[in-house]
Amino acid sequence: IKMRKWVPYLLLIPTFIIIVLFIYIPAEYSIKASMQRILPFGRGTSYIGLTNFLKLFSNADYLYSVRFTILYVTVTVGVAIILSFLIALLLVKKIPGVKLFRTLIFVPYAISPAIAGALWTFLLNPIVGHVSYFFQVLFGIQVEWLTSKPFAFYAVVFASVWKTLPFNMIFYIASIQDVPEEILESATIEGASVLNKTWKIIFPLVSPITFYLVIMNIVTMMFSSFAIIDVMTKGGPGQYTTNMIYRLYLDAFYFQKPGIASAQSVIMIAIMIVVTLIYFKFGERRVHYQ
Repeated sequence: IKMRKWVPYLLLIPTFIIIVLFIYIPAEYSIKASMQRILPFGRGTSYIGLTNFLKLFSNADYLYSVRFTILYVTVTVGVAIILSFLIALLLVKKIPGVKLFRTLIFVPYAISPAIAGALWTFLLNPIVGHVSYFFQVLFGIQVEWLTSKPFAFYAVVFASVWKTLPFNMIFYIASIQDVPEEILESATIEGASVLNKTWKIIFPLVSPITFYLVIMNIVTMMFSSFAIIDVMTKGGPGQYTTNMIYRLYLDAFYFQKPGIASAQSVIMIAIMIVVTLIYFKFGERRVHYQ
């Protein structure tokens, strides 16, 4: 009996080791480095307090990356949540071949963000891209998706949403299937339209999943968007599509400013903590648990 008591803790040891090695220790190093001036190639350090943070908040390029990140995350998360819910509604219908459709539509989730960026780079190529071809045929225009404003923003949004949709739909399909049929049948008898049943019954009942997905999507768009932006636009044209994670990469590896980059990582972590706390405090009030 005593041994059984300790089994859960023993099973959690590998997880704790990974968390400590790859999250807590790097986070501690970033906090220390953010308050230091670090010479290139680690030739020396000196304590400078909050100077790195003050430099960031007076840097126009960094402030632009913050504004772009807010816009990018808001648009991609909003579109991904709504679109994945609507597609999930179609994929729970009992129609021939629905399992094949589910399999095909989940494929993007199995590829890496870099591959997703490469695929959309090809699709949006102004010369041989399929999307550009359809725009040429339908509207008679040739769009420079990756090198012109505002189309570069649209391009990274397309790729980001496409990559995120399957993850969201997996959860939405499972939760929609758990909605009691009796409730929907009663609403139908009362004369409720499909639109009313969707937004006044189904969507509120799956709100716990929406609550979870919003948080996960924000984290993904904040921290996992680097590969898509790097492959597709490299933050351009100019710095038009440079978000916070790509700005961090440029300062850390391109401009060799590890102290400034560490300060940026601390700011990103702090933003995620604040957003999550606020969302849990106010967003959870709209969640309806069955």
